[in-house]
Amino acid sequence: MTIVVGEAIILLLLIVVFTVQLIRVQGVLRRLDAMLEKALRGEFTEESFDESKLSRFESKLAKYLLQNRLTKASLLAERDSIEKMVQDISHQTKTPIANIMLYTELLAEQPLDAEERQIAEHIAGQTERLKFITDALVKVSRLENGIIQVRPSVQSLLPLVEDVVEEYENKAGSKGLQLSIAVKTPAPEAYFDYKWTREALANIVDNAIKYTQESGRIEIAIVPYELYHMIEVRDNGMGIAESEQAQIFQRFYRGSSAHAQEGVGIGLYLAREIVTKEGGYIRVRSREGAGAAFGIFLRAQ
Repeated sequence: MTIVVGEAIILLLLIVVFTVQLIRVQGVLRRLDAMLEKALRGEFTEESFDESKLSRFESKLAKYLLQNRLTKASLLAERDSIEKMVQDISHQTKTPIANIMLYTELLAEQPLDAEERQIAEHIAGQTERLKFITDALVKVSRLENGIIQVRPSVQSLLPLVEDVVEEYENKAGSKGLQLSIAVKTPAPEAYFDYKWTREALANIVDNAIKYTQESGRIEIAIVPYELYHMIEVRDNGMGIAESEQAQIFQRFYRGSSAHAQEGVGIGLYLAREIVTKEGGYIRVRSREGAGAAFGIFLRAQ
């Protein structure tokens, strides 16, 4: 009988201890939940909790959340500083570049000899290049720092491709290149930001024109798949060496065969950044001397 009573007392004590521990655990969970709620709302501060009343784990979590909040605030301040600097650079360079271009156009209208005209053309070309570099760097900086946000929506791919072809058909024609579209109607719809995807596609088409020899051809195809739809830019230009294909999307990278052409190696980098932000990706297939095919894969509807 005594043994039974003793066992009952032990069992009762265990129940009491378990209940106390359960209450304590529930209290800790409630406090942890409150911490996370405040952190998600951006309201977590050092004054929010008294460390002396928290467990060791809770104290570590509180310190981590506070440190994370301070880091986020620091990053936001740094981003604002970068945004201001980018705006200043864009503003300060826009007027001088525009003036140089205007004066160059006025100079070209004057009676010049062959050498003087060639110099004027070089000035105009280098000014255009400087304008392109400045604009591209501003776009890249704003994309990387989250200042510019892509806003994808479901829409047809055909108007996008037609728009880019219309912009570049004169440039391609002046070089004797055939620029065409291959698409089965009705064209598929995909999830993308029209303005920025147009920028990405235009950069790839511009590269195709630049690196395709005279009398070559460039074809832009729209190919539907199950999860993604692809816009593929195919050319029969100089192609890309296999050893360089993993590097061409790096910022400022230019292949060994590309140095004879105008460019700074930022177009493909910008294109990949844009498409990646939309949840898509870019693939390249090429052999040196046998052309290239760049595929922009955008999420299907």
